[in-house]
Parts: sequence; structure tokens; C-alpha cells
Amino acid sequence: MSSQPAPKTRPQPPQSISSILHRLHEAITKGGGTYPLKGIPYFIAHPFLHPLLRARLLPALLLSTIILVLLFLFTYLPQVLLLTLFHGRASALFNAAILVLSESAGLTALLFEAWLVDATQVDVYDAILVARGHEELVKASRPVLGLEVSVEDGVRKPLDARTRLGRPAGTAIFAPFSVRQIVEFVLLLPLNLVPWVGVPLFLLATGYRAGPLLQWRYFALRGFSKKQRRAYVRQRQWAFTWFGAVYLVLQLIPVLSMVFLLTSAAGAALWAGEMEEQRKREEEEDRAFQRGGEDGGNEDGGYIDETVDGFVDDVDDPV
Repeated sequence: MSSQPAPKTRPQPPQSISSILHRLHEAITKGGGTYPLKGIPYFIAHPFLHPLLRARLLPALLLSTIILVLLFLFTYLPQVLLLTLFHGRASALFNAAILVLSESAGLTALLFEAWLVDATQVDVYDAILVARGHEELVKASRPVLGLEVSVEDGVRKPLDARTRLGRPAGTAIFAPFSVRQIVEFVLLLPLNLVPWVGVPLFLLATGYRAGPLLQWRYFALRGFSKKQRRAYVRQRQWAFTWFGAVYLVLQLIPVLSMVFLLTSAAGAALWAGEMEEQRKREEEEDRAFQRGGEDGGNEDGGYIDETVDGFVDDVDDPV
């Protein structure tokens, strides 16, 4: 019995400098970095999300304001004095303000996410995925009701995406607590000592870690192993880094940073929906390609792609 010839694999072209620059441009203008901003108008324009914000708005504003005022009162001037050893006066004042805002955002997010908002972020994320037609993905973690009709004031209305969500079957985490992220945040703070460019470098460096963590929910819904998660992030590292950096910029906005925790969850869900649609398109293309190979495509030099959703091996773990 003759053995079947091994299928050819689709070649992976080496990355040129121009392709790397193109991917960087796409990440900035069209990729992950745009989604924290896209989440703001989406959240505003979709009333079914508003009850999730109202339930958290008052404690969020109070907590954010108290922490910000205390940090500015007790830590701003000491940090200005320290930075004047390395900066001019104007640069020291600016970078010290950024430092205080970063510290306030980190502390507030740590307290608020741990106690109040993580479950709300999960609900925002899942509701948007359901609203955009990805309820099968969400069903991996929680029940999703059908398009039943509710009666309000005698008027029959279909259930919105939020009210269709059931209770999660297990622990549902939007972004896990990361000791590594906290340690890196502290270690990277000295970047702010560099005049003017230190702040952008700090945001990019911390965004490298924050970006993948903000899509942890998507990885969980997909059922990724650690190896798959590493590979998925590695192939989209610029996009994840810009997503994390823009998210952190929003967290520097006083008081409103807590609101942006929820709108950024909305942006993360919009991006996850795009990634899911792309995955389905690629799977359909792969099926069509393989059908072509079964019909003789291999004899004409066709290839079968042996990768699964772009997974590759032997990559560093950025998460």
C-alpha cells in the first residue's frame, strides 16, 4: 500500500523592514490602539450599557477624586523637587504631574477593579459580543438567552444584549491581577526621569504588558492554553502594545479614568469581535484552500497551512 505524500505547507515569507513599518502604521491608525477610543462613542450610543455605568459611577468618582487629591497634596511637590535634579523646571512640573496621575490611576484601578468593577467590565464585554452576533463565543462561559420579548409599560420589547446574559458558570475575569505588571510598573517609573520622551516611553513599555491582559477575557472564551495565548499575542504584539498604551493614557485623565475603565472594556470587546470575524473568515478560506488541495491543488503546487489561527512555537510570554 503506497503512502500518501506529505502535504506541503504554505510558506511564511520573512518580514522585511517595510512590512514591519507597515504593521506599525496599521497598529497606530487602524489597529488595536484605536479601540479604547472607539469604545467611548459606542458606549454612549448604546443605552443597554448605561445601567452598568450608573451602578458604579458614584463610588468610582468618589474613590478617584479622593485618591487623586491626596496624592497631589502629599506627593506632587516632592516629586517635582526630585525631577528638577534631572530636568528643567517646566519639564519637571510636567513629568511630576504625569507621575502623580499614573500613580493615582494605578492605585485607583487596583482598588476599584479588585472590589467593584471587574465583574461589570465582564458584563460590558460579553454584552457587546452578544450584540455583535458572537453569542456562541460567550456561551462558552455563561448562558445567553434567546431573543425573547419583555413587557414594559404594556409594550412588548425584545431583550437587549445585556439582559440576555445569564450568570457566569464559573469565575469570569476581565483582566487578571498581575504581580509582574505591578513590579514592571514600579521598575519602569524611572523612565519618567528622561526629559520629554520619558513619558511616551513609559506608556509604551507598560502598554506592552497591559494590552494582552485587557484581552484576557477573549483568550478565556476561546479556551486558549498558555502556549496558544503566547503565540496569538506575539503575532499581534504591536497592536496589543498600542491598545495598552492608549488605555493607559485614558487612565491618566483625572476623575474620568474610572469611566474609561468601562469604555475601554467596550473597546476591547469591539476589537475581540473584529478578531473573531477575521478568524472565521480565515477558517473559511483554509477550508476552501484544503478543498482545492483535495481536488488536485497539491499537484499544482498548492499548500496546506499547518498553523492553527496563526499559532507559532518558541515565543516569549508577554502576558
